[in-house]
Amino acid sequence: MVADQAEAVALQALAFLAEDAQRLGNFLALTGLGPEELRAQAREPQLLAAVLDHLMREESQLLVFAANYGLAPELIGQAHVLLERMAEEAR
Repeated sequence: MVADQAEAVALQALAFLAEDAQRLGNFLALTGLGPEELRAQAREPQLLAAVLDHLMREESQLLVFAANYGLAPELIGQAHVLLERMAEEAR
């Protein structure tokens, strides 16, 4: 997996969260972000890693997301690892 693929998976995950007000609200509450901050940071590796981390903590949501977007759950984990590495390098 390369960075562009990892970012694409995470952006799809963010779109999945945004499709449902409760899912998005839970994510925002857990991260402490507001809608404006979310939009401003939507392409940052740290935020994208947090989106995938959030989904991976909720197995049912992870499986629904993976099925809806035709992704293997393992691919989501790989994207998370790469984005975490990218976020650490950016610090």
